[in-house]
Amino acid sequence: MGTRRQNVRVTRLGRFVRGRRPDRNPLRRATDRAETIVLALLVIAFLAGAPFAALGSGSWAFARAHEAQLTEEASWHQVPARVLKLDSQGDAYAGPQAQARWTAPDGKVITGEIPVPLDTVAGATIRQWVTSDGQLTNAPMQDSQVSGIAYFAGAFGVIALVILLVIIGMLARRALDKRRMAAWDAEWRVTGPRWTTRA
Repeated sequence: MGTRRQNVRVTRLGRFVRGRRPDRNPLRRATDRAETIVLALLVIAFLAGAPFAALGSGSWAFARAHEAQLTEEASWHQVPARVLKLDSQGDAYAGPQAQARWTAPDGKVITGEIPVPLDTVAGATIRQWVTSDGQLTNAPMQDSQVSGIAYFAGAFGVIALVILLVIIGMLARRALDKRRMAAWDAEWRVTGPRWTTRA
């Protein structure tokens, strides 16, 4: 059973290659040759364009993410927050919470809830990242996160190129199929009456 499936796959691949091979086969129409040329051009466009798509989109995303990282590092600050009271209920997703007080970079004293480790006691001091007006925020992006964004954007650029080339290929095939059908219809109008007998 496995051998038969493999032979079927080879046969399908063989048919595909034979159907696209440039030769002087009298049964091969001009639209078939045009389809082969379009397919070859699309493959060449992918092989030539994929590195540029990956590099271009990755570089663009790296520049944007690095700019955001520098902005965060310049405007976000780490301040000491003094734990006032532990929240007995906590949060199933965020973990233990506690009421704390901290001073914003602009001098304003703020009281609010902060996430704390499990063994935290009242009176402990925990450093928190805050914005310039004292609102809690995450730590600035790390270099590894910036690189990850760039790699993801590079991969997305290649995928976008593939989608674009597939759409172009489908549109070209559709146009060629319309020409084939028109040619078959014209040929049948000539050949059909010879095969058809009328009483």
